[in-house]
Amino acid sequence: MSVKNVENLLKNYGIRPSKKLGQNFLVDEKTFDKILKTADLSKNDIVLEIGPGIGNLTAKLAKKAKKVLAIEKDKKMCEVLKKELKKQNIENVQIINKDILKINYDSIIKWFNGCDYELVANLPYYITSAVIRKFLEFKKPPESMILMIQKEVAQRICAKPGKMSLLAVSVQFYAKPKIISYVSKKSFWPEPKVDSSIIRIIPLKIKFSKKFTEKFFKIVKAGFSHPRKQLINNLAKELKLEKEKTRQWLLKNKIQPSQRAETLSVDNWKRLTKSFKIQ
Repeated sequence: MSVKNVENLLKNYGIRPSKKLGQNFLVDEKTFDKILKTADLSKNDIVLEIGPGIGNLTAKLAKKAKKVLAIEKDKKMCEVLKKELKKQNIENVQIINKDILKINYDSIIKWFNGCDYELVANLPYYITSAVIRKFLEFKKPPESMILMIQKEVAQRICAKPGKMSLLAVSVQFYAKPKIISYVSKKSFWPEPKVDSSIIRIIPLKIKFSKKFTEKFFKIVKAGFSHPRKQLINNLAKELKLEKEKTRQWLLKNKIQPSQRAETLSVDNWKRLTKSFKIQ
């Protein structure tokens, strides 16, 4: 669908894209194809789409999958979506007018009858981190997450030791992320200020106990409390440890006390958590 077509469609419904809701509609067919190829859907798959908007991607997903559950916060956009899908005789899409961040785990699992599902979304930038965290922390996360997100955020999520951040560690603790493709801002209407990326996030099958997970993030957050400071200082201060004990703890795990949090891998943090005995 071209920019002109999207403009005319919204004009017919008397709607303008909402900046507040981050409504930037994808209009590039090649990018749609990349998303679908990455999702690799079959007629057995159930898809959860967040922020379907006018249904550009929704219709394409519905033709590939068994069922699409489309969660849209904007009530007016839900009406557009309903009418546009009806015009195309698409009947395997369930539209739910809710804020994805306010929907609980039990509701989503109930909608899917406990079945596996894939998450596909062109996410508004302002909810990206919250949505990723929400679904990765579920007891039953999606089989995969194919997301269109801000280019810079995708790069931060997929960072390697040396450029790690709290966001990178948080995602990589639960999943394996990979940037599939970069997408120009010219592929959207209205055109956003920044370029985007298609990112694939595959949740890991390994599950950690609640106790371990809580301890892990307590240590990681302490390490990143002042990103430019040395690990020994951050950990000792935030975890209320003696400096010498902190030094020994780090050295035991083959980490130099003078290192910064950004240089550690997720495995480094896991080893620190396992060996954390000091209370």
